[in-house]
Amino acid sequence: MKDTDAADTRGSFAADNGRLDRGGVAWSIFEGGRDPFVILITIYIFMPYVASSMIGDPVRGQEVISHAQQLAGWTVMATAPFIGASIDKLGQRKGWLGLIVALMIPLCAALWWAKPDGTGLSVGMTMLFAMTVQVLFAYNEIFHNSLLVRAAGLQGAHKASGLALSLGNLFSVLALVFTAWAFALPGKVDWSWVPSAPLFGLDPATHEPERVVALLAAGLLFFGSIPLFLWTPDAPRTGTPVGRAFAQGAAELWRMLKTISHFKDAAVYIGSRMFFVDGMNGVLVYAGVYAVGVMKWGGLEMLAYGILLSIVAVLGGFVGRWLDAGIGPKNALRLEIVMTMVAMTGFLGMRPDLILFFWPYDAGTAAPVWGGPVFTHLPDVVFVLVGFISAIFITAQYASSRTLLTRITPPAQTGAFFGVYALSGVATAWLAPTLVNLGTRATGTQQGGFATLLLLLAVGLVGLAFVRGGGRGSAYAA
Repeated sequence: MKDTDAADTRGSFAADNGRLDRGGVAWSIFEGGRDPFVILITIYIFMPYVASSMIGDPVRGQEVISHAQQLAGWTVMATAPFIGASIDKLGQRKGWLGLIVALMIPLCAALWWAKPDGTGLSVGMTMLFAMTVQVLFAYNEIFHNSLLVRAAGLQGAHKASGLALSLGNLFSVLALVFTAWAFALPGKVDWSWVPSAPLFGLDPATHEPERVVALLAAGLLFFGSIPLFLWTPDAPRTGTPVGRAFAQGAAELWRMLKTISHFKDAAVYIGSRMFFVDGMNGVLVYAGVYAVGVMKWGGLEMLAYGILLSIVAVLGGFVGRWLDAGIGPKNALRLEIVMTMVAMTGFLGMRPDLILFFWPYDAGTAAPVWGGPVFTHLPDVVFVLVGFISAIFITAQYASSRTLLTRITPPAQTGAFFGVYALSGVATAWLAPTLVNLGTRATGTQQGGFATLLLLLAVGLVGLAFVRGGGRGSAYAA
């Protein structure tokens, strides 16, 4: 390598002193601007609106959405592993990332025209645009994550990663709160600090307060991207043609898979995780559509639900850390999966006239729990509390999953194992949507589709029983 090339390579990394400079902070802000798409569009507001108002039947809506997400999952499965394995061969990332963002922003903003009366985007075009953004989101994560060490250095990577997660939650909660204050609450409550009518003249009759989150998510992604492209260091050029880079990446992917196959416990764990993490992702993705259809919630209730669960989910990171230290990451994962299954079972036993399978409830005769604008009856409150359980333990699972991998793999080969770990997260992205779609179609109910996620969690839980190690305070032993 020439001296100039070496200097270029060194210059592409942040100073590795453990402190975050503007490049590391800019990297974190990018995630803060990107993550609200998941909260606003996929989980709590837009997709539930599509199911309940555009399609007009939540059961049919869950079937249509799960089928579209199944196709998106297949696309990610077929392409993302090769992109991830090829990324070091491609060289500079910011050009690719800029292209992805440039496609995501207009496609996301176009969802504003998904009107309930059919005069705008059709349901088919709406799902095409939304699922295309979802696939691009997966590519976005790969290129963005690959810049972490260059942005923050090895010593500061954990700080940038933690800041990014915090900003993702913060921006999402602020977006939900702003949407509730500016568009959903006006005209429904007589509170002095709430506008008397939706801002900018948005019309609730045409569901503009729900559709506007598409513009909000697109705007946050645009403004959150600017600091990264200005200040985050890029990787150096490699001079490798794109076709050759992907061919070398495929070979690298095969080498990673062969590496992990030599370590039984790690291989079994990765296989188990493919099932339980896909089940947990499914719980998150379908929670909004399920709540709208089963509990008959509207846009305001979904905004409040999203705000509350996003805040409570922060506790999950601390719970995961406490459980890892107290009972070891493998037992922590077992507990987190079981508690998620308990929460899912609780969801299945809820209706506006039924609490946890066994307690009938008559909203016509029962006194309201409180006089507020949302969650005024006991089944609503119980559903929210069950949601708290799932939010805490699903978030904790993400923390414990990483910790367990470090306990059952040799430190010298952590990079290869985490490469497969990351790729396994997308390899079965199609499985939860497929099962939900099949279950919904077979039973004609949302409950039937949602219940299939229990199977994925159960398979993952059983698989963990065959993984050795990962106890309290344990380290890898050959």
